[in-house]
Amino acid sequence: MSSVLPAAVLFDMDGTLVDTEQLWWDAVEDVAGRVGYALGPTDTADVVGHAIEHTATYLHAVVPEGPCVHELSDALDAAFTDRVRGRIEPLPGVVALLDALAEAEVPLAIVSASPRHVVDLVRDALGSARFAVTVAAEDVARTKPDPAPYLAAATALGVEPSACVAVEDTVVGVTSAESAGCAVVAVRTTASIPAAPGRRVVASLAAVVVGDLHPAVLARA
Repeated sequence: MSSVLPAAVLFDMDGTLVDTEQLWWDAVEDVAGRVGYALGPTDTADVVGHAIEHTATYLHAVVPEGPCVHELSDALDAAFTDRVRGRIEPLPGVVALLDALAEAEVPLAIVSASPRHVVDLVRDALGSARFAVTVAAEDVARTKPDPAPYLAAATALGVEPSACVAVEDTVVGVTSAESAGCAVVAVRTTASIPAAPGRRVVASLAAVVVGDLHPAVLARA
């Protein structure tokens, strides 16, 4: 592999590769409504980018007289999976970038806070052969914003996190990737993420080419 390429590119899934972040919000809004809670903008920090268990715990805290965390988790999982199945749409620029990275022989991974069965649905829709590794919520003891998911992906690929580029779309995900030592391309699809050393912010992956994806290049961003 050329020294001007990253050792690997580690992609977040929801809202980065595929247009599922709104489906997740809709699922949470549905489940919250069933327990008498109207989801709104002030809930964003505990919904967007988080694993099901985190959001279930949050909903239980705001509606303590409602179902237990386990029941809320099951309801969120079912509502989200139903919405994702059959509605997987790659976001602009994703397929072209994945194809270009494959041509350059850069290893790819999906690193997600979604459950394994949802990650597998998306992986298969995009082409399972594209991704050498996938990390789902169940694969780590602590998920995003903890660095564990990105560290697990780098370990599975046999590369150093500092030689990898993560592609994310939420503050939670950016925190996870940067805490692991990855350079980051942040896609501004669901949250306002500022540029920073080692981080490039783009409106769409259609604006990204393979040559942009090197930690040394991003360090100058």
